[in-house]
Amino acid sequence: MNAPDAPSPQWPVPAAAPTHDPALFARAMRDMRLTWRARGVLAELATGYLPGHEPTVSELASLTRGERLAAEGREAFRKAIGELRSLGYLSLDATTVSGVGERLVVDLGPAAGARMIPRRYGHSPLTGGS
Repeated sequence: MNAPDAPSPQWPVPAAAPTHDPALFARAMRDMRLTWRARGVLAELATGYLPGHEPTVSELASLTRGERLAAEGREAFRKAIGELRSLGYLSLDATTVSGVGERLVVDLGPAAGARMIPRRYGHSPLTGGS
C-alpha cells in the first residue's frame, strides 16, 4: 500500500494479470538453459505493463543504483537480456526498430522446449517410500 504522499510509479502496475499460459510460464521459470538472473528478468517482463507504458531496455538498464535498490547492475541486466534474446524468449518490437532503447516482446514459446531437471531415480518426498 502506498503512502498518500508517495509518488506514482514510473511503470504503473496493470490491473489484470497477463494472459500467458500458466503452464508455459512455469516451464519458462524452470528452464535450466536460463540463469536465475535471466529467469528473474523474464518474470519481470512477462508480468506486463500498461499499454504504452512498457519500459525500453535502455530505460531499465539506465536505472540508477538508488532506483534499482537490490537489483543487479546494468551489465548483469544486459547479459540477461542477451541470454533471453538468444533463446527466443525476447524479441524486438517490430514497430520500434531504431536499434536503441527498444521495447521487447515476450514470447514464452521457447519454454515448450525447455530443459527441465529430470526426476531422480528412487523415491522422493512426494512419492513415499523409505
